[in-house]
Amino acid sequence: MADVDRLAPDVSGLQRRLDDAGYLADDGLATALFCAVRLPQALLLEGEPGVGKTEAAKALAAALGTDLVRLQCYEGIDAAEALYEWNYPRQLLAIRMAEAQGSDLVEDELFDRRYLVERPLLAALEHSGPLPAVLLIDEVDRSDDEFEAFLFELLAENSVTIPELGTIRAAHPPVVILTSNRTRDLHDALKRRCLYHWIDYPSLERAVAIVRRRVPEAAAPLAEQVAAAVARLRTLDLQKPPGVAEAINWVATARLLGFDRLDEGGTDQTLGTVLKYREDLAVARDRGLAWVAGA
Repeated sequence: MADVDRLAPDVSGLQRRLDDAGYLADDGLATALFCAVRLPQALLLEGEPGVGKTEAAKALAAALGTDLVRLQCYEGIDAAEALYEWNYPRQLLAIRMAEAQGSDLVEDELFDRRYLVERPLLAALEHSGPLPAVLLIDEVDRSDDEFEAFLFELLAENSVTIPELGTIRAAHPPVVILTSNRTRDLHDALKRRCLYHWIDYPSLERAVAIVRRRVPEAAAPLAEQVAAAVARLRTLDLQKPPGVAEAINWVATARLLGFDRLDEGGTDQTLGTVLKYREDLAVARDRGLAWVAGA
């Protein structure tokens, strides 16, 4: 792990590398990511949608100069999608070829690594190194209790068990980042295996800095106005309050349309880049487009 120690010698060193990768991490998040890398221990990042949880994992991989392996969770995900599955068509072809040649094909030959299809978890565990991969288990709250339990061995032992092959242990254990939007509570047993950090909405000043970093060609007044408008929108009773990601999209769209500042008309044209529900658009318009724009 000497290379990791060099790349992340301390919190401030990792923070600078994240900054170079285009991600502005505050001290709390930089500390959490540093501990995840150096302990190493899985890190659970929670927060509202759009605050930069997924981007933090991407930036960490870029900062370390290693591969990002992403597993997008969803309702009903299981080991076949997350860990591995057997290539059944290829196995069937091998059986037919053996029959045509009049030879016997024993079961152990069918369940050989040649017929194994790697999915993200296995790919991260078997990463060739020398640096560990960053394994992003994204939106783990969308999965079910059974899938959470399936992750315990991976998080605790950096290993997984494949019945036909036995236990596979990581030569270069991945840096594991889990994200959750808190659509449901995660099991305590999963949380015990993780470090934890809550990513809150950034301050107005930091939001402007993030937006300008991601859309550097945008005029400073536009970035400041949009960041303030997003903060105002979050005070309304919305189904989906906008986050930093929406602010970035709003600035990029406004710039594409030639706006250096937002006025009432420009806000009306571009509001769909930041609010994604008809009801939320109605709430904002009822409050007043001039109020949204700060005009």
